[in-house]
Amino acid sequence: MTTRPRRPATKSDAPVGTTSVRKFSDNALAQMLFGPHNSHLERIERQLGVVLNGRGNSVAISGGAESTADAIRVLDDLYALLQQQGHLETADVDGILRMTQAGAATDDGLSLQTRKRRIAPRTPVQAQYLDAMNKHELVFGLGPAGTGKTYLAVAKGVTLMMEGVVDRIILSRPAVEAGERLGFLPGDLKDKIDPYLRPLYDALHDMLPGDQVAKKIAAGDIEVAPLAFMRGRTLANSFVILDEAQNTTTMQMMMFLTRMGENSRMVVTGDLTQIDLPSGTKSGLLDAVETLEGIGDIGFVRFSHLDVVRHSLVAKIIKAYEKRKGLKP
Repeated sequence: MTTRPRRPATKSDAPVGTTSVRKFSDNALAQMLFGPHNSHLERIERQLGVVLNGRGNSVAISGGAESTADAIRVLDDLYALLQQQGHLETADVDGILRMTQAGAATDDGLSLQTRKRRIAPRTPVQAQYLDAMNKHELVFGLGPAGTGKTYLAVAKGVTLMMEGVVDRIILSRPAVEAGERLGFLPGDLKDKIDPYLRPLYDALHDMLPGDQVAKKIAAGDIEVAPLAFMRGRTLANSFVILDEAQNTTTMQMMMFLTRMGENSRMVVTGDLTQIDLPSGTKSGLLDAVETLEGIGDIGFVRFSHLDVVRHSLVAKIIKAYEKRKGLKP
C-alpha cells in the first residue's frame, strides 16, 4: 500500500478548493483535539496540505477536495479516539495520519482494549500484524526496532488472557546477545537476567496496573523468562512471545517452536539486520524464515522504517543506516 504525496501547506499559502466546517459537540474535547497551541492541527496541515482554523468547538478546513476529505476523516477519527480514551497524544495523531494517507481503515475492528489503554494499529503493516495474530496460531514479526512488533504482541496476549481465551502469557528472549553467558554478571540469577527482559516488563506495565502485573507474575499467569528456561516444556493454553529472536541459534529456535501445545499461540519477533551471534553462527530466526515461509498456516509480517512509531527521527536514522549498508528499506 503506497502513500500519496502531499504538498505541505502554510497559512499564507492556502490551497484553492473546498472549504468545510466540522463541529464537535464537546468543547473540552475539541480543545484537546486541536492540541496545545493548535499543535495537532498544525501537524495535520503539514501532512495533508490543508489549512485548518480552529475556533471554539469547530474547525474550518480549506484545501483540495481530496485533501479536505482526508482531513475531515482524520479529525473525526481523532475525536472518536478522544471520546474513548479521554486524551490524545502526538503519536495518536501521527498514527491516524499515516493510516489515512495510506488509504487504510484506522481500525477495522483490530484495536485491542487492555486494562490501561486502547491500542490500535498506527500503520497499515501494524494492521496486517494484528490481523495475522487473529488468523494464525504462529506469527513471525520481522523488522526494525520501534515498529511495535513486541508491543502489539504483548497487547494481544494481555487481551486474550483478559477474555479467557488463554490461561497465561509467556514472554521470552535470549538472555544475552551471543550465547547467554551470564556468569560474570553480579547478583543472583534473577539479577542477571532481568536487565535483558526489561523491555517485556515495560510493555506489560503499559497495559496492566502495576499491582496486577505483580500478582499475575506471582501466580504464574504471566511468566517472563530467558529462552533457556523453555527447554523440555510443553506450553498449553498459553500466548507465547519470543522477542529478539534473531539472536537465537537454529537449535534454540527449533526447541522453542516445538514447545507449542494445545490451544497455544506463538509470536516470534526479531530484526534480521541486528544479529549479534558469533561469526559463522546462523541465526535461528533466519533459518526459521527460510524453512517455514511456505507453510500457509504460519503468518509472516515484515515491517520497515515506514512503520516506526517512536520519535520521528528514529525512522530517519533507520533509513540512513539501511541506505549505508545497502539494505533494502
